Amino acid sequence: MIPLRSLLVVLVMHASPCSALAEELRGRVVGIADGDTLTLLTDAQTAIRVRLSEIDTPERRQPYGSRAREALSNLAYGRHARVDVVDEDRYGRTVGRVRIGATDVNAEMVRRGAAWVYRRYSRDPALLWIEAEARAARRGLWALPEAQRVPPWEWRTAGRH
Repeated sequence: MIPLRSLLVVLVMHASPCSALAEELRGRVVGIADGDTLTLLTDAQTAIRVRLSEIDTPERRQPYGSRAREALSNLAYGRHARVDVVDEDRYGRTVGRVRIGATDVNAEMVRRGAAWVYRRYSRDPALLWIEAEARAARRGLWALPEAQRVPPWEWRTAGRH
C-alpha cells in the first residue's frame, strides 16, 4: 500500500507546470533549417522540429546567417542528441537545450560567435558571460563591422526577413 503522503507528493509533481520531471527527447539530428532550428529523428522514428532555447542566430539573408547555419550543422548534423524540452513556440516547434555528448550546443553556438543570447527568453546568466567573451575575442559575427551586427529580433522587427 502506498502511504498517503507519498501519493500526494506524486500528484503534486505531476500537476505542477514546473515539474521536476522535465521532458527529454533523444534521437539523431537529421536536418538543419537555420542557425537555431534543427530536426531530430527520435528513437521512435518521429521527426521533431527543435528551436534552440535562449539563443537567436542571424536570419538567412542577414550577414552571418549562412555561417550560423553551417556552425550548427558542424556541431549537430548526423549526431545523436539529447534535448531538454523547455517549451513549445507559436510555430509548434519544440524549444529546448540541445546536448551532443558533453557539449551544450546552445552555449557552444554563442561561444563560437554564431549566436546572440536571446535576452527576452534567456534564464541562464552563464550565456551572457560566454557571449561577452566571444565578443571580446571578436569570434564569428563579432568580427563583422558593427553596422552589420544587427540582432535578429531587430532585423525581424524592421521587416527585413
